[in-house]
Amino acid sequence: MRRCWPALWAMLAAVPAQAQSPADQSSDQDVLQRSVIEAWRPPTLTITRYTEDWSALADPAKRTGRWTVPFKYIPLGEADRWLSTGLELRARVESGQGQTASYWRAMPHADLHWGRLRAFVQGVANTAGGVAGGPGPVDRTGIDLLQAFVDYTVPLGTQASLRLEGGRQLVSLGSERLVGTRYGPNTPLPFDGTRALLDVGPYTASVFYLVPVVAGPRSLDDRRSRQKALWGLYATRWLGAGHKARIDAYAMAYHDRAASLQQAGLAGGTGEERRTTLGLRAAGQAGRLYWDGEAMVQRGHLAGRAIRAWSVALRAGRRFPALPMQPDLSVHADLASGDKAPGDGRVQGFNPLFPKGKYFGELSPLGPRNLIDVHPALVLSPLAGVKLGLSAMAYWRHSRGDGVYDVPGRQLHAAGAGQGRFLGKQVEAVLSWQTTPELTLTTSASHFAPGAFLVQAGAARPIDLFAGEAVFRF
Repeated sequence: MRRCWPALWAMLAAVPAQAQSPADQSSDQDVLQRSVIEAWRPPTLTITRYTEDWSALADPAKRTGRWTVPFKYIPLGEADRWLSTGLELRARVESGQGQTASYWRAMPHADLHWGRLRAFVQGVANTAGGVAGGPGPVDRTGIDLLQAFVDYTVPLGTQASLRLEGGRQLVSLGSERLVGTRYGPNTPLPFDGTRALLDVGPYTASVFYLVPVVAGPRSLDDRRSRQKALWGLYATRWLGAGHKARIDAYAMAYHDRAASLQQAGLAGGTGEERRTTLGLRAAGQAGRLYWDGEAMVQRGHLAGRAIRAWSVALRAGRRFPALPMQPDLSVHADLASGDKAPGDGRVQGFNPLFPKGKYFGELSPLGPRNLIDVHPALVLSPLAGVKLGLSAMAYWRHSRGDGVYDVPGRQLHAAGAGQGRFLGKQVEAVLSWQTTPELTLTTSASHFAPGAFLVQAGAARPIDLFAGEAVFRF
């Protein structure tokens, strides 16, 4: 693992500098690009919340009449001492397969800045009803501590700084294909651990040690895992005027003391898994075009078997702002390797580690293991603040020697359940309305039609999902 880091840093350093130094480290789900803003405007309200920077409100001239401003900046005497607070409320209803489930969630937070020291705390209170088989901890965890960490910033010059973090927090790395917040389900996924984040001109890098938090069914019973851990390096090289493009390189080591062999396409039971992931990603935009491509390879051992896995993902699109409804057309494609033969002494199945929750949309019946998918999408803007997203998906097994899995990694059907490779096709429509800066209303309809393999496996019934969601966030 240590031998990989200098090579990754060297790859980034080889790219010519074209941009000004970036602002504080931020995650992809919050911001794809970094831009130079001449006139201050309120930051984007994010999922992680701690990436929001409200320090500009120290200038009274920038404190507009918006009712939320008194909550976002509370001065505490000195100019570098202030408190920011906020709240997210979410209500969601899902209907499908003859059942209706409801989900409710509240997540208040407080962000204290005291010079170079910062303390961030966020709680979660949620419940669910009508869930098939009864709600699990991912649906309902009661009242628990979602985030609680401190960080300290050390200036290293005019264009460099080092931030040291420790505690519990939501973590989003890059595109969230490997490490995400699991924001879509009712209980997000935090980690306990430490991070060191270095910001030097057009470079940012983070070294981390993270342990996932396991949600419990009752209040105040969420605990750090005694089974899994993740550590590594994630580095970014920002490019272009306004930092509209980036190259990421990373190395991550994953340890699971009792990994499910079934999740790797093997016979039942558990075994120790040590898996290293090396990845390279390029993302950005140029005019109306945008792209996001990523390649990952995995090596290691699982229960004495050598791991040889890989995954490739691509997203590319173009916006047409001059046309009616300003269409945004894109194509997504993902390939995740599967195991070829359980008895060959090798594990070729890709492990997505801790991926984002709604991996392929509102309805994600399959997960990124032993999978090929093609996903065209169209987004229209019929009215101000209104977005209509239309998408279609088609799924195949990558290897006939491996089964089918869901997003968390549970095996849905074994390799021998069918001979076909085609898994199914899906269509989805999502309509969202930003009614106010704080309130978003969303409704969606999804339909999944099983393909040959699932029909042979006895899962021939189509899946329909209708959902409505209201999110209030300030």
